[in-house]
Parts: sequence; structure tokens; C-alpha cells
Amino acid sequence: MRKEIKNHWHTWIFLVALGTVLIVIYKALDSIGYLGGFISNFLSVISPFLAGLLIAYLLYIPEHKIEKAYQKSRKKIIRKNARRWAILTTYVITILILIIIINFILPVLIESVNELISNLQSYYTKTIETYNNLPDDSFFKSEKVYTALKEIQNFDFQKYLSVDRILGYVKSVVGVARGIFDVIVAIVASVYILAERNEILKYFKKLLKAILKENQYKYIEKYFNNSNGVFFKFISSQFIDAIIVGVLATIALHILHVKYASLLGFTIGLFNMIPYFGAIFAVGMAALITLITAGFSKAVILLIVIIILQQIDANIINPKIMGDSLKISPLLVVFAITVGGAYFGVIGMFLAVPVAAVLKILVNDYIDNKAGL
Repeated sequence: MRKEIKNHWHTWIFLVALGTVLIVIYKALDSIGYLGGFISNFLSVISPFLAGLLIAYLLYIPEHKIEKAYQKSRKKIIRKNARRWAILTTYVITILILIIIINFILPVLIESVNELISNLQSYYTKTIETYNNLPDDSFFKSEKVYTALKEIQNFDFQKYLSVDRILGYVKSVVGVARGIFDVIVAIVASVYILAERNEILKYFKKLLKAILKENQYKYIEKYFNNSNGVFFKFISSQFIDAIIVGVLATIALHILHVKYASLLGFTIGLFNMIPYFGAIFAVGMAALITLITAGFSKAVILLIVIIILQQIDANIINPKIMGDSLKISPLLVVFAITVGGAYFGVIGMFLAVPVAAVLKILVNDYIDNKAGL
């Protein structure tokens, strides 16, 4: 036996190693449920801090601009504590905006949603009557249109589009910070992140320098700065652009006496944050609702006005805000949004463009390095 083991020692070592690996894999698989639960609980615990990081990231641009203005102040007390005053001003402005939205804009939108939902049955009946009065050879009087109308009739709008349901959607999206305590922690964390951002970045730079080689650190620093600049520019510019388009669309629809003007204007502005697809969807939905509620001629006028407004936005407003920072082709934008929407939904569609811009920078640099340019 000993002689056999001695002659085939490498085989025995292989079998023992294989058995050990199989046991480790089995134990790992057996503890995946526990590991998943641990990770889930850990993310739940740190979610207020992640929410605070997101708040700080979004508020950095206005805070930084206000801080620069305060640094030029003639008063020494303001110049010396420019960052503190800037953070305080930014949060006061943000809270005032939220108060205005909650007290003035939100009630109007909720009222429009409630009215739209309560009148859906009458709008459907009116649509069916219009459909039945069409000539038999009409393009719209096809089997597909009739089937679509029947499906719409069977759809439970109250179930999916009630105010309570919509608020549920919002809560699920914004559910990173749950409860009063988590919200307070998120806000406090965001204040400290904004106040101590230089020290935080300096610490992580020192950590990366200690871990990585110098050329690796330079690459990471370069791409981090580029990516950060792209995301900042895109998110801030799209948000500002959405507000401008939303306000202009709402005013235009009110002038045209379009029903649910505030709701439709808000929707057009919101979906305008998603390039190409968002604008098409919002305008199509607004035209459809206007067609049902006010007739064909009003829907055509709405389409003409909103298309003109979007052309002004695409050629004047958006380029002024965005500039040429992304430098990404329309074909790549469409491809990125399609892929992002397919895999990550609405958030994927919104973030697809800056992600594609960053990937484009990485790919171009790789090609240039390989080509020796």
C-alpha cells in the first residue's frame, strides 16, 4: 500500500485537492443564501449614506457656483466661510423648491391625474363612437385598431394609474432612505460630504497611490476626472433643459386651452431628459390625450406647437446648456438608449448617454495607444 502511494503520489495529491475544492464549492454554494442576506442587510444599513452621497453629488454644481460667488464677497466673514455659507444657501434653496413643488405644483398634477382617470370611461366611449362612425374603407377601421381598442377597454387603469399607485411607484424608486431617521442621516451625510469633499478625495487618492503603480494611478485619475465631468455636465444640463422645456410646454398648452395642460407640460419636460425616445413618447402621449379630449384639430395644433418648441430646444436651448462636451454621434446615442432601456429600464435610458460617452473615451484612447498616436 505504501509503495502504491509512493508511486502514485501525484495522483493522490490531485484527488485530495479536487475533493477539497469540491467541498469548498459545496460550502460556498450552501452559504450563498446567508451571504446574499448579509449583503442585502449591509446595503440596507448603509443606504442612507449612499443616498447622502447621491444628494451631495447632485447638489455639488449649484453649491460650487455659489461658493465661488461668496469667495468674491467684500465681507471677510463670508469669504472666510464661503463653503459653509454656500452649503447653507444651497440647502435652503433646495428646501424652498421642494416646498413650492409639494404645495403648488404637486396638487395641480394630482388633480389632473384624478380627473383624467375618472373621465377615462367617457373618453373611451367617445373614441368608440368616433371609430364606429368612420367609413368602412378607412385606414383606421382595421382589425388591429379594433383589437387594440378592445384591449384598452379591458385594461384596468384604476389599478395602475391611481394616485395611490403612482405614489407607490415613487416610493419604490426613492426607497433608498426609508423613515425619518434614514432621511435625516442621508441629509447630514450629504452636508458632511459636501463640506469635506477635498479631504475625502485626497484620502482616496493617497490610498490608490499606495495600492497601484504610478502609471495605473494616472490612468484611473484621468478616466475618473473625465467620467465625472461627463456625468456632471450631462445630468445638470439635462435637468435644467427639462425644467425649461416643461415650463415652456405648460405655458404653450395653457395658451392653447389644452385639457390637462400642466400634467402634459410636466410629462413633456420630464421625458425630455431621455434623448430622442423621451421626447417622442411624451409628445405622442400628449397628442393622443388631446385627440381624445379635444378632437383632431386641437391635437394637430398641439403637435405643431410642441414640435416647434422641441426644435428650438434641440437647436438653441440644449446646445447652449450642454455645449459640445459629450461629442457623441446620434447613432451611438440611439444605440446606447436602446441597450440601456432593454437592460436597466428608465434609469438605463437616462444614464445610457453619459455611460456611452465615457466608453467612447476609453475605446478611443485604447485605439490611439495601440496605433501609437
